[in-house]
Amino acid sequence: MKRLIIITSTISLILIFTGLFFKNLAIDFEVFNLILDFNITGDQLTGTGVIGLFFFVFPVFSYYRWKDKDVKDYMLTQENIDKMNKSKKSKNHK
Repeated sequence: MKRLIIITSTISLILIFTGLFFKNLAIDFEVFNLILDFNITGDQLTGTGVIGLFFFVFPVFSYYRWKDKDVKDYMLTQENIDKMNKSKKSKNHK
């Protein structure tokens, strides 16, 4: 899972920076136009990279980081407030 996240985020970042690079140079992808018979612009590459990041990499990363954690540990409940107050009191007494 970790390798998948690294590979897809790298591909997305390469697409974004390649699109920005070609957009700034105003280079047309004439090779792709001749071979594949469609027009690719720098904006399309940048957009594809951003879509890849936000619709694939971020959700998979969030799932990977949260899969073994309990949400109740991160919620602000009365029990957790009491735990925080206890730890503050014990630190102040030292």
